[in-house]
Amino acid sequence: MTTRVNSRKRADSATYAASGVNTKFGNDASKVLYEAAKLTWENRRGGLGEVVELFKDFSGLRAVDVGGLPKGTFMNINFDGVGTKIEVAERIAEHRTVAFDLFAMVCDDAVVRGAEPVLVGSILDVKSLGKDGRPYINFVKQLAAGYVDAAKQANVAVVNGEVAELGARVNGFGDFNYNWGAGVVWFAKKSRMITGLKVKKGDALVGLREEGFRSNGLSLARKILRKVEGDGWHHAAYQDENVARLVLQPSIIYSAAVVEMFGGFNGEPKARINGIAHITGGGMPEKLGRMLKPSGLGANISNPFWPPDIMHHLQEIGRVRDREAYTTWNMGQGMIMATPEPDKVVKIANRHGISAKQIGEVAKSPKIVIKNYGYEDLKRELEFGLIGTVRNKLRFSV
Repeated sequence: MTTRVNSRKRADSATYAASGVNTKFGNDASKVLYEAAKLTWENRRGGLGEVVELFKDFSGLRAVDVGGLPKGTFMNINFDGVGTKIEVAERIAEHRTVAFDLFAMVCDDAVVRGAEPVLVGSILDVKSLGKDGRPYINFVKQLAAGYVDAAKQANVAVVNGEVAELGARVNGFGDFNYNWGAGVVWFAKKSRMITGLKVKKGDALVGLREEGFRSNGLSLARKILRKVEGDGWHHAAYQDENVARLVLQPSIIYSAAVVEMFGGFNGEPKARINGIAHITGGGMPEKLGRMLKPSGLGANISNPFWPPDIMHHLQEIGRVRDREAYTTWNMGQGMIMATPEPDKVVKIANRHGISAKQIGEVAKSPKIVIKNYGYEDLKRELEFGLIGTVRNKLRFSV
């Protein structure tokens, strides 16, 4: 009798934890984010977007009663993520501010159209929540603490704390690697939506100050630092400060201030806003171009905010031309609004702790002219044409 031997290779006894997913660590992390989310519900209590817990348990259903909204009410969801700025946080094990970047990307995009951001939901994809039996729960607690603080600044409620361990599908620097994306539910009245069609020649352009990169242009920043300082660039210093901490500067969230300006969904308007540009990827030329495109007008930026020093430093060591800097980074302006009432806009922004000033005005000629505060050629004007837009990407010409 012949004994048949199975020659196929067999793996050792397999477990889910050995494959990189620890369900206990995952449950602990989800509970941390859930408890943090509950703290944000107070932000919307008594108003549109008040969160109701239909079942009182960790996995219970949360919802919002919108049955009484009037005709002409619109709702949508914006989605975005933090992007490669997360690597900077990973390098210095500092994750508390990352939620500010996440919330700024989704909430500040919502107010551009005259909508009030109300509810935020997110998905945190991690490589691993622990290693060798040691959970990374302290890192999750940092993210959760930022969750609460950022939601308060944005005046939104967080409705979930979704976490997924994806193993080798997520990589980065060090052991705790993740990607973080979110969606924000917003509501708007059709009569209050901002289209850019009301922008007029002579409208003031008010800039809201940004002291960091927000979540844009970080790939260029990281590339420069890696090339000049080497793989351990996060240990480098600039002006006696750690360069990684300067790059990680959290985004300012403008949405609560802007909602107060135009009145949000159902509040009293306190300033006339004809157009809003959120200065993210593409910088002022692209985002101002989008705001101005419906009116066919241009802009003269004669008194912009000074760029953060770290941007000048990266321009210098990376040989970044001024035009490249202004079309990659915000260069000190996180949001720009077209308004016939600049003093009111500045006053409201200041009340929210945001530095603001008139940086220019809407012009008749369809081009964007910026007084250059870049490192390469200080105060030379840069001109960006609006004619010939392709897929919302501007063609530039001096």
